[in-house]
Formats: sequence, structure tokens, C-alpha cells
Amino acid sequence: MKPLTPSSHLSVKIILAMAFVVACWGYSPTGIHIGLQAYDPGHLALLRFLVASVFMAVLAVFRGIRLPNLRDWPLLIVLGFFAVSLHHVALNFGQQGVSAGASSVLAQTTPLFSTLLARFVFKDRVSVWRWGCVLLGLTGVVIVVAGDHGVGSIDARGLLILLAAVSWSFYFALQKHQSGRYDGLTLVCYTVWSGTALLLIYLPGLASEIVSAPLHVQWAVVALGVFPSALAYLGWAFVLTHVDLSRATMTMYLIPPTAMAIASVGLGEQPTLMVVVGAVVVLVSVLALNLERRFFGIQVASV
Repeated sequence: MKPLTPSSHLSVKIILAMAFVVACWGYSPTGIHIGLQAYDPGHLALLRFLVASVFMAVLAVFRGIRLPNLRDWPLLIVLGFFAVSLHHVALNFGQQGVSAGASSVLAQTTPLFSTLLARFVFKDRVSVWRWGCVLLGLTGVVIVVAGDHGVGSIDARGLLILLAAVSWSFYFALQKHQSGRYDGLTLVCYTVWSGTALLLIYLPGLASEIVSAPLHVQWAVVALGVFPSALAYLGWAFVLTHVDLSRATMTMYLIPPTAMAIASVGLGEQPTLMVVVGAVVVLVSVLALNLERRFFGIQVASV
């Protein structure tokens, strides 16, 4: 058996980081649905990121991070707005009327917006093959949505989840193109802290909801704060330092089937046959993207 090369070690780390991020963000819809049993959407977003902020502060003390340059504060505030404030408030309000499985699928329109940003704003090269993968994945998204409760049953709150997806795509693109200034931990810490500060407008009334919330809801919110809101952001920052934006965001197509599996256990949601078919289509799009690297990478390199 051949020993792993440094390149192989890095590839394994990237795959593990992607799997961890998918698992964390796959839990998020279920955690949000549980949290909404006792919390207002705005209060839930604030409490979730207060937990994340404390966790990141402890991590920053042990690992050490540098203060940001004064000129970078506007960027950090913008990242916090898109990644934390707008995204999670829209997501929480949207999930009041959409199942965990459907919300996870609607959120995965992010690759479409990310690809458009990568191509038309940041001038990244996006191959025809990747465009095809995106379209195939979105076809799977439509099938899943239709198989959940029917497309016509998704009201304006479903559009709020699409708004959350647009917000997240802006965060992904800005983070990718500005990550050279700071390491992943530093950038994530200040993004979480600035986004949490913007959420403080929801502070009034939060204490009373904390006191009255059941214990299982409290644990669900703590898990939301630590895993999807802190550790997953760190994992995603690591992935984006080694993988281009268009390919990295395709990994997010794995979140819907993961979220549906978690929701079936945690919430008793049972996906229909159409949901399963749509999930398979989504997974095929991810496989097709990986095949591009294997079968077309040599051709591109030889030009």
C-alpha cells in the first residue's frame, strides 16, 4: 500500500471538511423547526449566534487571532450581514411555513446564484460542464419541491428561504475573494461576531423565551449555535481556500438528502417517492461535477 503524499493528505482533509459541513448544515432545518417551537424567528437567530459567538470567542482565545485592519471593518460587517443576519432571519421566518426537507432544498438554489456571481461579477471561469451540472441539480430541486407538498403549496415564506439562499451566495463569493487577507478562523470569528451584533435588535423579549423554553428545545438551539453556526463555517472557510467557488458550492447539493434523513428521525417527516427521485438527480449532478475533474482535467491541462 502506497503512503499518502502531502497532496493526498490535503484531499482527504478537504473531503472530510465537506462531509462535516454537509452534516452540520443538514441538521440545521431540523434544529430550526425544533427551536421555532418555543422561539420567535428573530429571537432564535439571535440566541443561536450568541451561542456561536461565545464558542468562537473561546476558540479565538486558545488559538489566537489578530485584530482586523480598520479599512476591513466594512467588509466584515457586510459578511456578517449576508452570512448571519439576513440569511438566518429570512430562513427562520421561511421555515414557519415550509417543511425541513423542502426548506433544505430551496436553500440549495445557492449554487445557481453563486455560479452567476462567480461568472459575471468576479469573472471566474465556469465551464459548460459545470453549467450543465448546475441545471441538472436545479432540476432535482424542482422535483423534490413538487414531491414535498406540491409547488403550489409554497407561499411567500418559501420565497424568504430563496432570499436566504441569495444572501448566502453573496457571502460565499465575498469570502472566497477576500479570504487572502485573513486566515479562516479570523475571518469566521469576525463574520459571526459582526452578524450577531446586527441581530441585537431582537434582544428585547429574548430572556422570557429562554426561561420558558423546554429543555429539548434549548439543547437543539445550543447544537445550532455550535455546529451549523460555528464549526461548519470554519470547515467551509477551509474548503474555499482549496477549492474553487463553483465546484465547492456544488457540495451543497448533498445537504437536502442529509437534511431529509435527519428530519425523518428528529421530526418524523417521511419523504415521498418524488422527493427520493429528486434527491437522486441532485446526487448525480454532484457525481457529474467530480467526473469533470477526472476526464476533462487532463485535456484542459494539455492545451
